[in-house]
Amino acid sequence: MTRATTRTHATTRTHSTTRTHSTTGRTAARSTGQQPGLQSDTRPAIARRTAWRRAAVALIGSAAVVAGSVTAFGGIAVAPASAASATAPDFGPNVTILDPSMSTDQVNAALAAASGESEFSTNRHAILFKPGSYGSAAGQDDPSTATGIVNANVGYYETVAGLGSSPTDVHINGSIHVEPVQGNAAAPWEAQDPGSLVNFWRSMSNVQINPIQRPVGDDASRQNPEGATDAHQMRWAVSQAAPLRRVDIQGGLTLFGRYGAFASGGVLADSRVSGQVVSGSQQQWFTQDSSLGSWNGAVWNQAFTGTTGAPASSWPSSQDQASTVLPFTNVAQTPITRDAPFLTVGSDGVYSVFAPAARTNSSGVSWTGDQAGRSIPITDFFIAHPGDSAATINAALDSGKDLLLTPGVYGVDQALHVSHDGTVVLGMGMATLVPTAGNAAVTTGDTTGVQLSGITVDAGAQRSAILVQVGSSGATRADASDPTTLTDVFVRVGGPHAGSTGTAIEVDSPHTLLDDIWSWRADHGTGVGWTQNTADTGLVVNGSDVTALGLFVEHFQKDQVIWNGNGGRTIFFQSEMPYDPPSQSAWMDGSTNGYASYVVSPGVTSHDATALGVYSFFRDSPVSSENAITVPNTSGVTLTHMVTRYLNGGGGITHVVNGQGGTANGSVATQYLAAYSG
Repeated sequence: MTRATTRTHATTRTHSTTRTHSTTGRTAARSTGQQPGLQSDTRPAIARRTAWRRAAVALIGSAAVVAGSVTAFGGIAVAPASAASATAPDFGPNVTILDPSMSTDQVNAALAAASGESEFSTNRHAILFKPGSYGSAAGQDDPSTATGIVNANVGYYETVAGLGSSPTDVHINGSIHVEPVQGNAAAPWEAQDPGSLVNFWRSMSNVQINPIQRPVGDDASRQNPEGATDAHQMRWAVSQAAPLRRVDIQGGLTLFGRYGAFASGGVLADSRVSGQVVSGSQQQWFTQDSSLGSWNGAVWNQAFTGTTGAPASSWPSSQDQASTVLPFTNVAQTPITRDAPFLTVGSDGVYSVFAPAARTNSSGVSWTGDQAGRSIPITDFFIAHPGDSAATINAALDSGKDLLLTPGVYGVDQALHVSHDGTVVLGMGMATLVPTAGNAAVTTGDTTGVQLSGITVDAGAQRSAILVQVGSSGATRADASDPTTLTDVFVRVGGPHAGSTGTAIEVDSPHTLLDDIWSWRADHGTGVGWTQNTADTGLVVNGSDVTALGLFVEHFQKDQVIWNGNGGRTIFFQSEMPYDPPSQSAWMDGSTNGYASYVVSPGVTSHDATALGVYSFFRDSPVSSENAITVPNTSGVTLTHMVTRYLNGGGGITHVVNGQGGTANGSVATQYLAAYSG
């Protein structure tokens, strides 16, 4: 998405035919031991190589701890541990672990210290809550006067997570929230940009929140603060790469700014919201395997899979119906899902990583009963720190270690390569890999059951053919019940620095599961331009029976997604075509105007996709794309619920799919198509 100031207003619609007024200022409105249903890790234990470990640091009560030193924070002196262990792993200086014995002021100060990064900062932060209760619930019915609450914004490159085995193990009275950027402080309802359009690269997971939210920081002194909410309501006003995962919100959730500012997509997964979710100006949103009290609002593409309390499916058959028929997609059961691995600490102080098992035909959250999966001791992980070489990390992976990437930016002159089945690679604090020699950032062999999660990849200045490759070319090994899974994996080409690639992500292994992927050729930032951050395609799928849940691919210079494998499934796709083609002649697919965003290749005989949204903002030249989607004309390829949208600029999208569907341009901005089958 962009911060373009000329974007047309996103109309907010509610369940009734009355439109919601966006200027009113308020919306209407497990322990680490083995348990039943869990399996301990059965792979052979690998002897720890102490040379790979740094001095562990006791992080309790520290907002900034430097290995090998003593740091005082909030009156608490923090000394380094003598050696890494299961109870004191060395997570490095960018991880803060909070304890329920800390005061609320200490908790809020630690959260505030991590929340101030700029959009393309190289700093990274992870905030971890030990099991227990935080803050006071005394003022929950009147947030404007509530005291003693945990109350903080989540900023760029900040991840907040609980260390319990269930979200209910970490109870927070207060709100850990995200607010939009105001374009006009005196009258924010008159300036919808920038809003939340660039609220990227942050997350929250594995916590229970009793929402009590007040304005905080600079927002508290504004004439019209964004952080003010009704009682029992929390705001998470974000766009891509900002998932809420495994959260238990004991109240309502608002997904847009208080005054209706633009927001552009996000993911809620494996979560429970007891109250109402109000989507407001959220242009699109994906909710998976969750439980909701209710849902209110829709703009262009709101999709749900395996979610109780979600609205029933409905889809406009044309632009004329858009004012009365809301664009909802409801898939009753998720065909296959696997939640992200997460860090835990037991009552004995021992750390481990829980790697959930895959679920099929699922609905609702995974954590209300015994959750199937593996509890992996932290001593089975190589804990990497920025500055560790790719060769060192690969030696650990080759020896059979799992991998934990602590927060920071890692320059890698060779791909981090996963060659063992069942390996877990878990990033903390938006850990970022940057190829430095034209190499890939991360690859897997012909393996099964690998879990890659919480990783950001930035293309390097030297062009890489591929940045992330799942399976080697021609890979055949697969286990449908134990799929290799990419969760919350975000790829960028340009933005923080100049970068270039041919294909951002290539999937060659059959039965791979993609869950919350944002593959982004930058439209703003450093090293951005048609001849600078060159990149052909955001995702190429060659493996068979690959599933994508929550797929965001944007701004690449040719086809955004190319699907070559049979048996593919996508539930929710969001894509913006490139902003910067300099002319129509420079952006041609042979003799066809422009490139499609979602391409199922000729020869594919089976494919199913639903809730597909493709948008155009041809900023630099009035070019056109002939089709948003192209697929083979065969009965095994089916598409449901498609939308194209002209955001601004010139030109537009001539057809939705294969010559069907009307033109989205400056005259008619939105085109809907309910179904297509060859």
